[in-house]
Amino acid sequence: MTRPRLGLLIAAGVALLLLSVAVAITIGPADIRVGDVWSVVASHLGWGSSELTPIREGIVWELRLPRTLLAAVCGAGLAVCGAVMQSLLRNPLADPFVLGVSSGASTGAVIVVVLGVGGGLLSVSAGAFLGAVLSFGLVLLLSHTLGGATDRVVLSGVAAMQLFSALTSFVVMTSADAETTRGVLFWLLGSLSGVGWTDVWVCFAVLAVTLLVCLGYARTLDAFAFGQDAAATLGVSVARTRLVLLCATALLTAALVSSAGAIGFVGLVLPHAARALVGSGHARLLPVTALAGAVFLVWVDTLARTVLDPQEVPVGVVTSLIGVPVFVLVLYRTRRA
Repeated sequence: MTRPRLGLLIAAGVALLLLSVAVAITIGPADIRVGDVWSVVASHLGWGSSELTPIREGIVWELRLPRTLLAAVCGAGLAVCGAVMQSLLRNPLADPFVLGVSSGASTGAVIVVVLGVGGGLLSVSAGAFLGAVLSFGLVLLLSHTLGGATDRVVLSGVAAMQLFSALTSFVVMTSADAETTRGVLFWLLGSLSGVGWTDVWVCFAVLAVTLLVCLGYARTLDAFAFGQDAAATLGVSVARTRLVLLCATALLTAALVSSAGAIGFVGLVLPHAARALVGSGHARLLPVTALAGAVFLVWVDTLARTVLDPQEVPVGVVTSLIGVPVFVLVLYRTRRA
């Protein structure tokens, strides 16, 4: 089968992403059009002035635009991490959370919210990030102690995941009231409500650096498809490459989870869908996966905040409801192929 040209595919993906962001911002109770979105953005970039009222302009610039952009960044980041983890660990079921990062982030967030650790100086995002980094550090320590093989990394991630999940449940069950528990559980299931421009810029910066690092290792990741021994035969420094890519993807996942909570299935499903479109070469796979994940999560978040308006549905719940049948379909088509 002839693969589409990468440049044309990326251009189409970027255009679709920009259109998706603009249209998604208009969906909601306020009467906002696509033209209004562009005028607000242009006015804040110094390219003109907006004719919207201050309230409607605030809805676009302060509420919906940062939320939608963070959804795009989270979707792209989780999808890229999933693609790298699946290739690096040679496991089609690997996702960004296989290293226990999300569980550590959940524990960190719960400790800040429920126990008040930090005395008000430590935000929920900061606590989640520190918990994620601690969890990943534990995984590295365990896997190194057990020999550093790929299966040991996965098993260490499972152990860390169970440990921090148990700690989170213990803290919530013993120290939180009903209202706090509800808020914590909503965040744990993934939520983009209340995000600001700081979250967007921090996550975007980490995503950009991680994507560049992963693209720099694209040919090396292709070699990992033949196994670690074959990659070493081809001159790949297996241990160093694995450490660099594991650290890069773990830090990106930590940054995303600290801002948006645990959003599952994006990093599991989207890489398989992208491989069906462009193949397994990572120079093509990674940018396409990023764009697919960004567009996907923009529309998932739009659905999550509007389907039961005025009540929101956690984004992670919607991604799971959509991701399970899509994943089954992808596996079926792959099996037929």
